[in-house]
Amino acid sequence: MCRPEEAALLRLEEVFSATLARINSLVLQPLLEAAPEASDPWVRECLQLLQQLHRSSQQLWDVTEESLHSLRERLRHPEAVGLESLLLLQSADRVLQVHLEYIESYTCCVAVQAFQKAAKRRSEYWRGQRKVLRQVLLGVSSEGSVGTALLQALRQPLAHHVQQYVLLLLSLGDTIGECHPTRELVIHAAGLFGDLQSFMRQELDQAMATQALWPTLSSRLRDVLCTPARRLLQDSQDVPVTVTPLRAERVLLFDDALVLLQGHNIHTFDLKLVWVEPGQDRCTFHLLTPEEEFSFCSKDPQGLVVWQWKVTQAVCQALRGKKDFPVLGAGLEPSEPPTCRCGAYTFRAEGRFCQATYEGEWYWGRPHGKGTLKWPDGRNHVGDFCQGLEHGFGIRLVPQASEDKFDCYKCHWWEGSMCGYGICEYSTSEVYKGYFQEGLRHGFGVLESAPQAPRPLRYTGHWERGQRSGYGVEEDSNRGERYIGMWQTDQRHGPGVMVTQAGVCYQGTFQADKMVGPGILLSDDDSLYEGTFTRDLTLVGKGKVTFPNGFTLEGSFSSVSGRGLHTQGVLDTAALLPDPSSTCKRTCPEDQVGRMEDLLEELVQHREPKALQQCLRKALSNSLHPLGKLLRMLMLTFQATYAGIGANKHLQGLAQEEVKQHAQELWAAYRGLLQVALQRKGQAPEEDEDAETRDLRVHGLVLPLVLPSFYSELFTLYLLLHEREDSLYSQGIVHLSLFPDARLLEFLDVQKHLWPLKDLTLTTNQRYSLVRDKCFLSATECLQKMITTVDPREKLEVLERTYGEIEATVSRVLGREHKLPMDDLLPLLIYVVSRAQIQHLGAEIHLIRDMMDPLHTGGLYDFLLTALESCYEHIQKEDMRLHRLPSRWSSREPW
Repeated sequence: MCRPEEAALLRLEEVFSATLARINSLVLQPLLEAAPEASDPWVRECLQLLQQLHRSSQQLWDVTEESLHSLRERLRHPEAVGLESLLLLQSADRVLQVHLEYIESYTCCVAVQAFQKAAKRRSEYWRGQRKVLRQVLLGVSSEGSVGTALLQALRQPLAHHVQQYVLLLLSLGDTIGECHPTRELVIHAAGLFGDLQSFMRQELDQAMATQALWPTLSSRLRDVLCTPARRLLQDSQDVPVTVTPLRAERVLLFDDALVLLQGHNIHTFDLKLVWVEPGQDRCTFHLLTPEEEFSFCSKDPQGLVVWQWKVTQAVCQALRGKKDFPVLGAGLEPSEPPTCRCGAYTFRAEGRFCQATYEGEWYWGRPHGKGTLKWPDGRNHVGDFCQGLEHGFGIRLVPQASEDKFDCYKCHWWEGSMCGYGICEYSTSEVYKGYFQEGLRHGFGVLESAPQAPRPLRYTGHWERGQRSGYGVEEDSNRGERYIGMWQTDQRHGPGVMVTQAGVCYQGTFQADKMVGPGILLSDDDSLYEGTFTRDLTLVGKGKVTFPNGFTLEGSFSSVSGRGLHTQGVLDTAALLPDPSSTCKRTCPEDQVGRMEDLLEELVQHREPKALQQCLRKALSNSLHPLGKLLRMLMLTFQATYAGIGANKHLQGLAQEEVKQHAQELWAAYRGLLQVALQRKGQAPEEDEDAETRDLRVHGLVLPLVLPSFYSELFTLYLLLHEREDSLYSQGIVHLSLFPDARLLEFLDVQKHLWPLKDLTLTTNQRYSLVRDKCFLSATECLQKMITTVDPREKLEVLERTYGEIEATVSRVLGREHKLPMDDLLPLLIYVVSRAQIQHLGAEIHLIRDMMDPLHTGGLYDFLLTALESCYEHIQKEDMRLHRLPSRWSSREPW
């Protein structure tokens, strides 16, 4: 059964629909027809506003017709169609949105006097229509301007209609029981349209106040400030206020901007980037903007409260991007604007940011958080900001005027300057990877030019305020040279080593990029030159040459173009052969371990040996950890020093000592971090280590962890240094591999009762003399695992297990536990080594010996390594490299 309120709603909708149709034909259509040609921008804008109002009116008429249809269906079939089917209840939010769009279009026209401007040319027509309008629309006065009549004609029907909506919906709600399912829908719709009444009144008041403002301003100010969507919220002429220190003559608060007028000057502040800070007294409050900070003062505390409240609510509304509903300050969001915001702003004041546009996060008037900064000249910075400055990681592009290229800086920043690690890719195709301070290269870094550059270079080392200073390595690909040594103000200065691609190694002193004083040059054939050298490493003046056989030539040297080196001197054939490892030593300043600011709690909690090694392994493998960063810098420097052109066998001794030094440096860095951490926690610092304890810790804990980072370059140097011995060893291995097992055991004088012949499973067609690679197979396979690790201790453990496998095999053959004496062990070990066929065994043995933990000196590992060295030397001997079997086998019967 239908209620009387439903029938009243039907009549209300019928009247409103008819009224909208009349408004369209009597008002909007004539307004659009009366609009002059769109030559004047203002007229074009008014025409666009009227067209938008016409579209909004049509949408309002459409939704009213939909509402009529739902009401008619309800009244025709009350039993079948429920109350909830009414459009006003079912889609109250959509109906409300259509009303809001009409109100927005209408008030935009009011704010810029669009009706008056459009109707001006047909004033006679509107005077004739006044009587018709008065008959059709209630409240249209017979007196007053045409503009006023049009305003009433377009506002009154809607205001009356919404008012009746509220009354009828409230009345309908009273007739529905508390438990009725549609009651909530009715109450919700009544509330929405009640709020719409308040919103309409506020919107119209603001539009009328804005319309009244424009005639009080000069045409220039009006042209700058007047836009259809802008609404005046407060004027200092109505509620006086003083602004300091800007001394504004007039203050205007719009819904999107705060405007201060000083004569002909206009200061406009986007409300999204205005922060309100209450003052300490009732007569002041402060405003922060990206470039200005000023205060509002008033002798009237009540007036100041009005200003502060309206500015605060306007800021909230601007940040939400839509008007509050139902009235200003009644939005769903909190009434206090957030301190952290997002927005865009173009800086005007002189400075680094002048004319730059920042878009991103803000905090109390300053860029803070993630953001993008763009300058008119094409510079672009994307990254983190803090209190208005670049701070944290950021990427900056800097265009080059001469060509369409950019310098790209991917770096950490500190208070506006590059500081910390970064990667810079320059338009010249050079790339720098390293550390900065105050925008300049400072600390460790690598600068590398493109391979196609006129002079391709690579520098790895230390920098100071943008220049190469301290220890560094430079590789000149064109000249085939590598300089390893000290630098000062971008020039080679101090002790250094020059290595050429031809295998020449020069050690001397440099000053202002030039060789000065005596130096030492070692050629690839181990000839040693001492004296003064030219830029192309030619010996001139007094000097001394030591030949590989130990002879020396001392005298005066000169170079004649195309005719080689000339000398006059004394040849000494009785001199001793010098130790090449004593030459080409590098002086490297020890890194000073400073106190670190960051507390490493994990180091305090893991100080027991096993836990500490795991902790160090984790730290060294993390490129962001201070120890990991230090290891990476040392590794890059090591690679730059000894790889490629720098792979010179004469540098092997220096390289292995440097690896140990790096392990000591990392241990010292760890100790320094630990002491700082203990101090921060208020705990007693650890006692200083003596040299012996430190060496044990370095070799036992640190060296095994860091050696993999340097192993490739280091082992290459061992290969070069022991190339001749390894070549003889390889020849011996090849020839011994031709022996079957039994013959090789006999050749090596292994006692027959130790031969594991029962391990050989033979077919009827096989003889012992034909079987190979079957005896001591477990020991052979064990020894082959030596090359699967880089840790000297693990290599020694492999050797120990190999020894254990040999003894286990012998004990099984003898049927009892048996300990092998050296006389028995050595031939058996030679057999296993020959079958394991480990390449470059000499390099492996010498590396183990040099990098071995001193704790194992004189112990089992030392004994086993000495035995392996003896095997290596025996295999190199001439009788091991014969192309035929030993003659002593000729009288023996084959197996």
